[in-house]
Amino acid sequence: MRAVVCEGAGGVEVLTIGEIEDPTPAVDEVVINVVAAGVNRADLLQRQGFYPPPPGAPGTIGLEVSGTIAEVGSEVEGWSVGDECCALLAGGGYAEKVVVPAPQVMPVPDGIDLVSAAALPEVVATVWSNVFMNAHLKDGETLLVHGGSSGIGTMAIQLGVAHGARVLCTVGSKDKMEFCTRLGADVAINYKEAEWASVVNEATGKAGADVILDIMGAKYLQDNVKTLAYDGRLVVIGMQGGTKGELDLGRLMSRRGSITGTGLRVRSVVEKGQILAEVVGHVWPLVTAKKVRPIVHGVYPLEAVARAHEDLEQSNHIGKILLTL
Repeated sequence: MRAVVCEGAGGVEVLTIGEIEDPTPAVDEVVINVVAAGVNRADLLQRQGFYPPPPGAPGTIGLEVSGTIAEVGSEVEGWSVGDECCALLAGGGYAEKVVVPAPQVMPVPDGIDLVSAAALPEVVATVWSNVFMNAHLKDGETLLVHGGSSGIGTMAIQLGVAHGARVLCTVGSKDKMEFCTRLGADVAINYKEAEWASVVNEATGKAGADVILDIMGAKYLQDNVKTLAYDGRLVVIGMQGGTKGELDLGRLMSRRGSITGTGLRVRSVVEKGQILAEVVGHVWPLVTAKKVRPIVHGVYPLEAVARAHEDLEQSNHIGKILLTL
């Protein structure tokens, strides 16, 4: 089958289209004929040699796909050949076929086309597991989303609004501010033109944010702690701003705050299955009701994978970037 193959580690020049063996499902797995695959920042890190797949995962890049069931393992129930689906992967998505543990496969929500469905698994699983299962965002609380115009950010804004939260976000341009406001954010802050922490404190009457979803890590650590509300929860899911920062424990303790660092890819099949079961139960009805939708910035054919990676690296996108097969 055709797949994206990395010839070493480095820039987009290492991405080529090659032939690899078709996958074979174990008794508890399915094979999916891939229609579309999501492009994520983790993919860029893997291409660069900084984020190898976990043990047992396919070496091919790609953490989410949509498509149709091609084969079903002997112990798998609830799926048949030809069923439309989307799936969360530990790797292997940039290919014509991928093998996936059955608990990591979800039906396509009603009203969503099969290509757009590839924009859902990674962002919805990330936001639901961190903002709701971990940080327990409640109706009436304030959610601060860093990178509000990203795939994860646009989903976090929508889910926060759908659950009655007041949402603030940081972005890097006026166009992104306007888009996030239309999406439901109460306040969108251009971090290139304003001190976002000061704006957050002013917008909340110095009360701060109850939940902060952070992709920056070290660079934003001190200001994140400064903007936490009492009993606030900071969830760090990315390290685009570095891995080591200085933490004011006195400030954190005075706010009775908590900090959690999480990852999704290395979780067990059981854990991922639990998250996705909640996603299907709690988020898919919102998608069907058109309260939440995938935001797709661009769709590229598999052969243009280098352009898709460049588009994501330049951070000019709003929402998700997809590859189609």
